[in-house]
Amino acid sequence: MLSFFRDVRKKAKWARRAKKAELRREKMASFGPYAMGLLVQAKHGIFAVDPEDDSVSKKLLRTGNYNETELDLVRSLIPPNSDVLMIGTHIGALTVPLSKYCKKLVAIEANPNTFKYLNANLMLNGCSNVKSYNFAAGEISGKIPFILSRDNSGGSKRMPKVLDLAYVYDKPEIVEVDVEPLDKALVTEKFDLIFMDIEGSEYFAFKGMQNILSESKYLIVEFAPHHLRNVAGVTVDKFLQELSPHFEWMYIPKRNSLVSKQEISKVVTAMYSADESHDGLVFLKSPLSKAMEACDREGAN
Repeated sequence: MLSFFRDVRKKAKWARRAKKAELRREKMASFGPYAMGLLVQAKHGIFAVDPEDDSVSKKLLRTGNYNETELDLVRSLIPPNSDVLMIGTHIGALTVPLSKYCKKLVAIEANPNTFKYLNANLMLNGCSNVKSYNFAAGEISGKIPFILSRDNSGGSKRMPKVLDLAYVYDKPEIVEVDVEPLDKALVTEKFDLIFMDIEGSEYFAFKGMQNILSESKYLIVEFAPHHLRNVAGVTVDKFLQELSPHFEWMYIPKRNSLVSKQEISKVVTAMYSADESHDGLVFLKSPLSKAMEACDREGAN
């Protein structure tokens, strides 16, 4: 009986969100059939945003910035001459400001609609040191079915193994997108830092970028248990085995704690069991650099 009422509440929640998304879409359409987005003068530049998006775009519209803490964390890890790889850039809310703090940035975005906003924002902000690519990161070349989320366009993802209501409540369009192993697509590239937020495709991306991971000092990756369960369909151990050859430590900004290689599996498994998500877990080759000390200070703030 309790599970029945939980299901009813869950469906009602997603129905309310879908209705709000529909109202935002209608409001945008009222500007005319060729209206595509709105311009925001934000803290870190001018951004073209999709008003239907209730997450990143909404925050830029209402507050003028997005995830300042995560931006500060990334900046604390890299000196100005660094090369950065961002996988899952969305519209560039982090990409644009971060590009001002590094030598070169490669941006990967799978969603073809979001990619248009990304390129517009790179142009609007004069990000000449950024190279953008429109494909999904994976283990083999080809095409995959992909969900174009509307209410939260940053939640767009490869077709999940388990199609939870949370992924389709807003009646998203499903398309095919190109997928490429990054070791093949970026064969000559090396990066000091990798930032990854790709809604459950992390495991597949890891498998196709072992060379890149081996050369990178830092990996910042989103961790969401429901993505492992429903999207990738892999265990914590399978997720971590692709990283184990390359990193010796894991830093958890939310806890301001550093975890040794021997304890990483135990700690991440406990997070998974508690359904504990993190915007960014930081994997490192060494905890002794000045960058790590800066990361520790950022986590304490």
